[in-house]
Amino acid sequence: MLGSKIDHLAAETADKVTYDEQGKKVETHTTVVDPFEALRLEEENHQIKFRTLSWQKTTLLLFGEYVCLAILALAWSWSVLGWVCGFFITFGLGAITWYTSYILWQFCMKHPEVRDICDIAALLFPWCPRIAFEATAVMLLLNNIFLIGFHVFTGAKILNTLSDSSICTVAFQAISAIIGILVSLPRTLNHISTMSVVSAICMGIAIILSLVYAGIEANPLYGYGGNYPTLGPVKTSVGLPNGGPGFVDGLNAVLNITFLWIGQILYPSFIAEMKEPKDFPKALAALTGLQLILFTVTAAVGYYYMGQYSTAPSIGSLLEPWARKSAFAFVLVPTVVIGAIYSNVASKFLFRRILGNNSKHAHSHSLVGWSVWTGIVVFIWVLAFVLGNVIPSMGDFLGIMSAAFDSFYGFIYWSVAYYHLNKGRLFAGPKMITFTMINILIFVLGLFMLGPGLYTSVQAIVLAYSGSVRTAFTCASNAL
Repeated sequence: MLGSKIDHLAAETADKVTYDEQGKKVETHTTVVDPFEALRLEEENHQIKFRTLSWQKTTLLLFGEYVCLAILALAWSWSVLGWVCGFFITFGLGAITWYTSYILWQFCMKHPEVRDICDIAALLFPWCPRIAFEATAVMLLLNNIFLIGFHVFTGAKILNTLSDSSICTVAFQAISAIIGILVSLPRTLNHISTMSVVSAICMGIAIILSLVYAGIEANPLYGYGGNYPTLGPVKTSVGLPNGGPGFVDGLNAVLNITFLWIGQILYPSFIAEMKEPKDFPKALAALTGLQLILFTVTAAVGYYYMGQYSTAPSIGSLLEPWARKSAFAFVLVPTVVIGAIYSNVASKFLFRRILGNNSKHAHSHSLVGWSVWTGIVVFIWVLAFVLGNVIPSMGDFLGIMSAAFDSFYGFIYWSVAYYHLNKGRLFAGPKMITFTMINILIFVLGLFMLGPGLYTSVQAIVLAYSGSVRTAFTCASNAL
């Protein structure tokens, strides 16, 4: 339906013919309407306008999504991989993410009608569009709701740490969910992009504090291998430490870095709300540069001062309770805001499924529109609250979801998109052959992540269940 409306608007062109004094035609001008501009103009008379993001705000929105607590787990990954492997895997995955995201943008520019990752999936697999759409919808909703649940769980961890576990953990999770609902109520990403600025600043302060504390403390508190100084003095390794980790530990360290880079599941939704989608590469370039600097510096400094005692997040390895509290306090804002970003995308998808793709309530301050929107937001956060309580090892289950889903919307989808964009000229000259081989490699990496990556995530859960696991809706503290 949306595609036909775009075609109609773009077709509203007029041939302007100029004639000389004898009545002969001398020149014809054709007015061409850009399809994205047509979509933006269509919103001019709407109460709620979605296509309002500048590329600068899109950069801030993207940066707000990525500047999260997971960055402080990079030092642990490097402690498993060593300096050389840690740096090259971080940089290499950044380059791949930038490239696949650029392919994603090219595909969106060719198909202005797409609103989210589900619309793209239907176009990527034209022989089974409905199956591709619905399967990707399941991935989108599960991925986002599980991530929101993880942020509810993390919010309780922060509040427990700050208050010395003053009340029941379930109560703290409920408080986190309620705050998340309130922050998620704005319906446009333009409003959330403003909150993303505050989120990124707060997370940046948390990262700086954790690194400063790690540098000034006499020693770390503990590592996964034992309390300091069980593993000896702090040390780092240029190559693989201790002759190299096992397959499961090594791949989990790589996947930890991979999961931090991959976020393309939200990109189509961001592009769909930009005033000028053609400017997305500017946002992408700025984002990738900022990520490379932030990820590399955080991992390197954390690994240098904590070495084999690095944990995920590294705040947990800090010696002094006041240091852990003061650094962890600033993580509360990004925990809620990032949850709101994922909630917004999932809520919009459900909103369209309930009221239809072109419902008037999507663009108006109607009672029906706001009632349905609020109901969906509450439903998502309540479900995330339940999942955050009933799943014994939230982080490990999130690892399974990431291995299963990131393989598609981080790698496989975009190698298929490259095929559609360049069909008929895949091997037309050295340049195209090179890019085609790169995309075949990206496809294989996606399959590797789906297979062995999923295996290592399952093994991590098996290992977690071999020890003690928390019960559902427990009051037991989860503080650092």
